Amino acid sequence: MDTGGNSLQMIGTDATKRKVCYFYDPEVGNYYYGQGHPMKPHRIRMTHALLNHYGLLQDMQVLKPFPARDRDLCRFHADDYISFLKSITPETQQDQLRSLKRYNVGEDCPVFDGLYNFCQTYAGGSVGGAIKMNHKQCDIAINWAGGLHHAKKCEASGFCYVNDIVLAILELLKQHERVLYVDIDIHHGDGVEEAFYTTDRVMTVSFHKFGDYFPGTGDLRDIGYSKGKYYSLNVPLDDGIDDDSYQSLFKPIMGKVMEKFRPGAVVLQCGADSLSGDRLGCFNLSIKGHGECVRYMRSFNVPMLLVGGGGYTIRNVARCWCYETGVALGVEVEDKMPQNEYYEYFGPDYTLHVAPSNMENKNSRQLLEEIRGKLLENLSKLRHAPSVQFQERPPDTDMPEEDEDHKNPDERWGRHMDTDMIDSSRDERKPSLFNNQQTPHIWVKKESVETDMKDQNDTASITEQGKNIDKMIEDTTSLKVTENTTVVPATIVEQPTPIKPDSENNSSVKLSSDLPSKS
Repeated sequence: MDTGGNSLQMIGTDATKRKVCYFYDPEVGNYYYGQGHPMKPHRIRMTHALLNHYGLLQDMQVLKPFPARDRDLCRFHADDYISFLKSITPETQQDQLRSLKRYNVGEDCPVFDGLYNFCQTYAGGSVGGAIKMNHKQCDIAINWAGGLHHAKKCEASGFCYVNDIVLAILELLKQHERVLYVDIDIHHGDGVEEAFYTTDRVMTVSFHKFGDYFPGTGDLRDIGYSKGKYYSLNVPLDDGIDDDSYQSLFKPIMGKVMEKFRPGAVVLQCGADSLSGDRLGCFNLSIKGHGECVRYMRSFNVPMLLVGGGGYTIRNVARCWCYETGVALGVEVEDKMPQNEYYEYFGPDYTLHVAPSNMENKNSRQLLEEIRGKLLENLSKLRHAPSVQFQERPPDTDMPEEDEDHKNPDERWGRHMDTDMIDSSRDERKPSLFNNQQTPHIWVKKESVETDMKDQNDTASITEQGKNIDKMIEDTTSLKVTENTTVVPATIVEQPTPIKPDSENNSSVKLSSDLPSKS
C-alpha cells in the first residue's frame, strides 16, 4: 500500500518518545445530558480509569484545565449566544422557547444542569493544550473531553455547544503560520470547516459517512472558497468501511497533505463513533485501525493536539481513547484488561480490543480509487506551503500561576438532574444526530471544483464570512516569536493544576443508564 509522504524529512519513528500533556477534570463525568440521551460525558471518566490502571498516567503530565471564560469563548462565538448558554437552566428553559429555537438548543442539544460549566471545562482543556504546544512544553496534548466539532458561531448542533476545536486552532495560529485539522469522527466536521472555509491558514480534512446522514454536509465537491479554495478536503464514505479500505485513503491523502501544506501544528479529532458497533455509527473500524490514524499522524513529528468527539458505545470509546493515548506515548498497551472501577463494562472478554463485525463494506475498490484520485488531484492544485505576510504579533497567551480565588470546589453541579427535552414544534426542523434521521443535503458554503458559484446571495454570504474569518485570525494571529516579545497573562486558560493519578476515581458513581446491557 502506498502510504504517501514517507520521503518527508519531518517523519520520525514510532519508537521516538514524545512529551505528552493530558488534560482531565475529575468532575467532567458528572455532567448528564438526560435520560436516554446517547452523549454521555461519563465515558471520559471511564477512559481516565483505564489510563490510570494501565499505568499510562505516570508517563504524562496530567493537568486539570482552567475553565474558559466568557470573553475567551467569544473569540469565535457570538456574544449573545454565549450569554444565553450562561443563563439558561432546566428551570428557566420553558420561559425562553424563542431563544431555544434561535440557538438550536433543546433537542439534540438539551439544557441540563451545569451546561455552561461543562462548556467551559471541555473548551479549557483544548485551548490549554494549544497553549502548552505554543510554549513548546509538550509535543502532544490530549483532551478527550473536547472535539465537539458541530458547534457553530451562533448555535448548538449535534450534541455540541461551543466549538473547542476552533478556539484551539485560533490559539495555535498565534504561533504557527499554518494549522492542519483532521477529523476521523463518522460525522462530518462541519463546524470547524465552516469556521475556516475561506482562509489558507487552516486546512480541514474530514473522513466521514456521507449521504442521508447527519449533518448532511461534507460533499467531495466542497473544497473551500476564495483564499481557502482547495484548503477544505472532504472524504465521503459509505457504510461498513473497514481498516484496510480506510487506510487506503487516509495514508496517501494525509501524506500528500503534509507534503503540500506543511503545517506547524496538527489538531486530530478522534471521534470514536467510527468504530465498529457504535450505537449511532455504521462504520466497521477496529480500535487498532482507528488508532493507526493517530500513529500515522504522530510519525510526522509535528506538534499535535488530540481531542475526542463522538462515540456512543461508551465501553468502546474508553477502550479506543486509552489505546490511542498509548499510541501518543509510544507505548504498546496490553490487550488484557486490568481490574478497574468499570471492569464489568468490558465483559465478557475483558480485553482492550474487540473484533469488528462481518457487516458489508459498501465502499467498492473502484469508489475508493475515484475518491482518492479526485482528492489527490485537488491537492496537486495547492501551492506548496502558502506564505503569510508577517505583521506585528499580538502577545502570547501566558500560563501564570492558578488564581487561588477561582478555587471553589463547592461550586459544582450535580449529575442527577434528568431534564426532559422540550417539545418544540418547529416550522423548519434542524437535522438530528440524536434521532439519526435521514436528512437532505444541507446548504453549505461551498465551491464546486467544476463550476463557479452563480448564486449572488450565497457568494455575498461567503464573502462576509471570509471577512469575519480574516478579522478573527487577525485579532489572534502571531507569526514570529522574537526574543523581545512581551508575554502577558493568559486570555483563555491559566496554569492547570496537576492531578494525582488515583484520587478522583474512588468516589465515582456509575449512572444506571450507563451500565452495560445484559443482552
